[in-house]
Amino acid sequence: MKFFRAALFLFFVFAASGVFAQSSAELKRRRDKLTEELEQLNREYQETASNKKVSLKQLNILKAQINLREEKITNINSEVRNLSNQISESNNTVHSLQNQLDQLKKEYAGMVLFAYRNQSAYNKLMFIFASKDFNQAYRRLKYLQQFGTYRERQAGYIQGTQKDLHVKIVELDKDKKQKNDLLQSQEKEKEELGKAKNNQVKVIVDLSKHQGELKQQQRDVQKRIARNNKEIVNTIKREIEEARRKAEAEAREAARIAAAKAKAENREVVAPTKKAITKSSTNSEILNSTPEAAKLSNSFLGNKGRLPWPVATGQLVHGFGTYNDADGIRNDNAGYEIRTSTGAPVRSVFDGTVSRVQDIAGAYLVIISHGEYFTAYQNLKSVNVAVGQKVATKQTIGTVALDPSTGDATTIFTLSKGTTFVDPRLWLAPN
Repeated sequence: MKFFRAALFLFFVFAASGVFAQSSAELKRRRDKLTEELEQLNREYQETASNKKVSLKQLNILKAQINLREEKITNINSEVRNLSNQISESNNTVHSLQNQLDQLKKEYAGMVLFAYRNQSAYNKLMFIFASKDFNQAYRRLKYLQQFGTYRERQAGYIQGTQKDLHVKIVELDKDKKQKNDLLQSQEKEKEELGKAKNNQVKVIVDLSKHQGELKQQQRDVQKRIARNNKEIVNTIKREIEEARRKAEAEAREAARIAAAKAKAENREVVAPTKKAITKSSTNSEILNSTPEAAKLSNSFLGNKGRLPWPVATGQLVHGFGTYNDADGIRNDNAGYEIRTSTGAPVRSVFDGTVSRVQDIAGAYLVIISHGEYFTAYQNLKSVNVAVGQKVATKQTIGTVALDPSTGDATTIFTLSKGTTFVDPRLWLAPN
């Protein structure tokens, strides 16, 4: 029974270790990806830094570097916590195995002593004949027969426990070294983060010398974004009105057919069980008025937090919400401004239907409906989809264009429920 409990304990310990290992592997994969992206950004920054004239591109690269380094530090913190938990579990396991080993050795020593005292045939016979009755004598005989086998098995248990103990001690030492390496890496990342923030301040100071030109560039960017966002909202409003007209027309036609059928059968007209679309109906009710649209909306909602990014690789420059630019201009960002590679393909984040393809100031805007949800993709150089076309998750819809003010390959992704923009961070999977 003792051995069974010990084996059960070890099973759960090693199972827990497997969970830790899986989580640690995922965190390491993410850390390696962040390191690769930071190295790419560093190469790009060195290229722009060689130009004597400071540009918005340098500032955007620094912003992306800062975002990535902060994310990498957070990732390392998670790895350190994981290892701390794993080290604690390993320490507990080592103590438990050591206690079991001591107990097994103590029991084995007792058996060796008993065997030594009863090694002669005479002593064995005396042990049997000293029984009170036949049943006890029989049990003692069987005990002597099984004693040697049990002692060999106990020796095997001791060897196995010693081996497990050695394995856990090696793992423990390895985890402690890995944790120490991670802590050193974390300190290095914090140091690099400080340098990036200092460089950002210097770039902002240099950019302020060209404040008039910079402000005009930013105004142009904001005008273009505001125009795109207005087009998105207007497109969604048109979708809602079109869905309303279609639902009302279908309802009138269904009512007409039902009335004609009731009249022909000489019976009273039965009121429809489905709720009719009226002027007081919400946008959600209108956009989900068909079974297909309602199903697509539920499916989109069911993938919240797991949607792929609109580009395969990219760095977040500006997130959702309000921020101040280098020159102090206040901006309201309705989505994600993502910096990626030149000519990178832009893809749909979910199944849907293309609602709008519009050329605005030389760059395309694509809007895709997903039931009552809408996604929009701004600043596309080219598109390969058309209005009314159905698209699948991760299907390429176009390629990213260069931002005229920075020279960066940048796209802006927005997500809305009806006409209300929502934070993509809550919907997109970790990149």
